[in-house]
Amino acid sequence: MSKKTSNVPVTRETGASRSPLGSWSGFSNLRDEMERLFDAFEPGLWFDRTPAVRERAGREWPLSPAIDLTENGEGYAVTAELPGLDPEAIKIKVSNGMMTISGEKTEEKREEDESHHLSERRWGSFQRSIRIPEDVDRDKIDAAFSKGVLTIHLPKSKEAKSSEKTIAIKAA
Repeated sequence: MSKKTSNVPVTRETGASRSPLGSWSGFSNLRDEMERLFDAFEPGLWFDRTPAVRERAGREWPLSPAIDLTENGEGYAVTAELPGLDPEAIKIKVSNGMMTISGEKTEEKREEDESHHLSERRWGSFQRSIRIPEDVDRDKIDAAFSKGVLTIHLPKSKEAKSSEKTIAIKAA
């Protein structure tokens, strides 16, 4: 059995930086930025208003309304939570197979002598885009707004409803 030897000296650094790149922190900054971006898109954290979560993201959370998409035999329904908005502040556009919901929540006027100790309410503009199924009758889309919830009805076309077929499953 032969013993392997190495001519590479082994040393231990006692300084703060043990990175092979010395004090360059570019990869650390890149990692922090990537984590911040992924945190911003994690739905479970959208409603977590603790300072630690907002601080970790490096900025305030953007407005992004929570939505539900449901389907029944007649069509689809999109509901979006938009508390504090007036119907006039909301726009819905359909173009190229996409439906875009946008709007703006404006900040209320503050009194000069008020002292705010905590402010979790968010202000600003938002936009959500959703691909519309091909079987939607675009001419019959309608929307209603009540108690902070926007409901958009997307009825299926007559052709789509008549072409639906339920397939029976046979036991093997």
